[in-house]
Amino acid sequence: MAYFDILLPVKNGAAYLTEALDSIRAQTVTDWRLFVLDHGSTDHTLEIAQSRALVDPRIRIHSLPDARGLSGLLNAGLALCDAKYVVRHDADDIALPERLRHTQAGFAAHPDVVALGGQLTNFDDRGRTLPQHPLPTAPGRIAAAMLFCNPVAHPTVAMRLDRLQALGARYGVEFGTGHPARPAPEFENLVEDYFLFGQLALLGMVANVPQQLIRYRMHPGGVGRQKFAAQMAASQSVSLRLAERLRDMVGAAPFDPTPFCNHGGILFDLGGRTDFSAEFDSLRNALQRMDAAPAHIRRELRYRHTLANRSRPAMLARYALFRSRHRPVMNEQTTIKLHLLGRKGPRAQLMPSLAAV
Repeated sequence: MAYFDILLPVKNGAAYLTEALDSIRAQTVTDWRLFVLDHGSTDHTLEIAQSRALVDPRIRIHSLPDARGLSGLLNAGLALCDAKYVVRHDADDIALPERLRHTQAGFAAHPDVVALGGQLTNFDDRGRTLPQHPLPTAPGRIAAAMLFCNPVAHPTVAMRLDRLQALGARYGVEFGTGHPARPAPEFENLVEDYFLFGQLALLGMVANVPQQLIRYRMHPGGVGRQKFAAQMAASQSVSLRLAERLRDMVGAAPFDPTPFCNHGGILFDLGGRTDFSAEFDSLRNALQRMDAAPAHIRRELRYRHTLANRSRPAMLARYALFRSRHRPVMNEQTTIKLHLLGRKGPRAQLMPSLAAV
């Protein structure tokens, strides 16, 4: 049994797999086992993985061509694990040498969390470093932000396996409701990580470390670029489900997070309407009942208030006030910039019961 089990799902990832595997082998913490989960590759992926496994027996290869999407592939990987912590890594990313050490220290600092992520550095195929805002670290901040976007970078995450199993938590599964965990097929792909971490976050079980853990490769073949509109739509569905969960947890009235969501750094197209003050009031009522430090809730509400009026003068004035108090994180500044430039995401609908407010 290793201290860390690492899940690396891959399909036709030969272009970057060697770098990914070698970055794991270069970790300063050496007590790990890596499962390469091959999803039916037809390029040289298996040959590359096998060549590394021949020289490093900590690398194990599992061919799972019939797994149901990424969610099924990762759940099959979780079933293989028996380490204290399960780490996610992607076949096109590069782990920094201290990644596992920072993760180990992060769990020691946050003994109650189940999922722990960290910071990442974006880079392109030419090796150029790209802009990246920091991700929030405190569980309360993450819980509040999780309703509107995913403040956890999936390829940086590690999970405490025994706690995950005790909750019945897996990818594409609803859990933590007081009832037996059940599959949620609509969240099995594109947003399987958001649905998993969102549920954990509302329970106060997600944190990020402040250290850089990986170099994240931005390239045209990434899912975020190829299926952006579909991912946005699926993310809205998760946001609505998380809002419903929070409402039930805190005894709040129904609220719609859609006008305040900035998945992918962009606002949904909600037609010509600009004033969402009524929706914001309902949102504020629910967030203020959360079990989180009041300072975290106030910060989140100040930013979402910036998005509650989409007219250019109001948004500029509110964002200036927000910036005078807080440093932007995640995609907060990008969202404002793209909206002011006229960029909109896919068309979305408000909850029917609130759409006419």
